[in-house]
Amino acid sequence: MQHIDFELEGDYVELNQLLKLAGLCDSGGQGKQIVASGAVYVDGQQELRKTCKIHAGQTVQLDDVAIRVQG
Repeated sequence: MQHIDFELEGDYVELNQLLKLAGLCDSGGQGKQIVASGAVYVDGQQELRKTCKIHAGQTVQLDDVAIRVQG
């Protein structure tokens, strides 16, 4: 499992943008497709909302990569 620590700027980041900013995809549009495919989990629960608001303290997982969001 690879871990990425993501420093949040502001109150939240949208899920599809987080995938882009963490380097897991090339664009927000591609991030939306990944979320829609059912491959993304937030705090252990499958998340299908492409623009779900991710806050500090949450963990997002895609395949074998976990992104820890810090504020």
